[in-house]
Amino acid sequence: MFFRMVRGALTRQRGKRVMIALTIALGAAVATAMLGVMFDVGDKVNQELKTYGANIVVQPMGAAVIEDLYQVEAGGLATGAGLVEDEIPKIKSIFWAFNIVDFAPFVSVTAEVAELDAAEVQLTGTWFSHQIMAPTGEHVNAGVINLRSWWDVEGGWIADQDEDLAMVGAELAESRGIAIGDWLTLATANGQHKAQVAGVFASGGEEDQTIVLPLAVVQRLAAKPGLVDKLEVSALTTPDNDLARKAARNPASLSTREMETWYCTAYVSSIAYQIEEVLTDSVAKPVRQVAESEGAILQKTQLLMLLVTVLALVASALGIANLVTASVMERAPEIGLLKAVGARNGAVVGLILTEMAVVGVAGAAVGYALGLGFAQVVGHMVFGSAIAARPLVAALVAVLVALVVLAGSLPSIRALLALKPANVLHGR
Repeated sequence: MFFRMVRGALTRQRGKRVMIALTIALGAAVATAMLGVMFDVGDKVNQELKTYGANIVVQPMGAAVIEDLYQVEAGGLATGAGLVEDEIPKIKSIFWAFNIVDFAPFVSVTAEVAELDAAEVQLTGTWFSHQIMAPTGEHVNAGVINLRSWWDVEGGWIADQDEDLAMVGAELAESRGIAIGDWLTLATANGQHKAQVAGVFASGGEEDQTIVLPLAVVQRLAAKPGLVDKLEVSALTTPDNDLARKAARNPASLSTREMETWYCTAYVSSIAYQIEEVLTDSVAKPVRQVAESEGAILQKTQLLMLLVTVLALVASALGIANLVTASVMERAPEIGLLKAVGARNGAVVGLILTEMAVVGVAGAAVGYALGLGFAQVVGHMVFGSAIAARPLVAALVAVLVALVVLAGSLPSIRALLALKPANVLHGR
């Protein structure tokens, strides 16, 4: 009897039921899309930001101490120390190895350039696109071609084996009249090297005043083969919280449980700490401006997605409330008759909620499917990649739709409870 009444109610007011289902479907679609993007946006935003440089700088311990004491930049080679180049692959053996997306070592030395009237210019040696074998057996490509992907290069990048080629910063090239194809004679106290300009790059920073060469060349000119001044690392990280900030100040202050949580979470400070564990006499420092900007952008993006979800669900609840109330008012004589023949308020409310549950399930299913498609559109348009379908999103959408349907039904339930059979049946 009960289910026949539910079926009859659904078929008699088919138009209103379809409108309610569409309202639920729209809210569920927006919620599915926004929650899907919100849960997936962390890695994608981090991946996008990684194209703008490193967020961890690793230095020899001596250079880091000098910088902390005197607040001046001190290259590792200037202090007679350096990171061991052969140890660099070890950073791909740490707990968060897969979060390290790129890295490159750097060596700097001042040289006289004969063609510029023996003017002194800073030379920087680095990897351009260098393949290494990680301790895990994985082949990894690293270097500035990806780490400095925003450089505007005229001519072309050079390769690590092109020791007779060089790249010149745009400001230095413009001020000194250096053009692609020119030969430069570079001399230090440790030797001389001739290189042809293969490219001119604009970085927007101090690097525009330098000459960049393969790492091995500058190591020879600095008389420090196998050593590097610093290592820049680009890693995918989790935004800092109170635990991460406490650990950044002093990891030794953490309790055992806090240490386990921090170490096993991809905070920039925990990744830096693990790098220090595998590189001899090294100090890894997060680039705080970059790390904090990543966290702020990610949090604001997620907050925006959450706000859109809430507004969409509130709009759905208001729409459902109006439609269900109008439906109940149309059925007032039917409901009054039910009460007159002995139906209790609980049974009548159960009838309405069952009808709404059936409509809600249909609308939620359609909305979830539409939301998955919309999420993929957002993913490809904004991030150029797909959004993962997560079971958690489906569960959250189901709970949210249930709450929205219940909230939208409350006004009509209140009207039902206040409805008096005698007044309705006598048309009052």
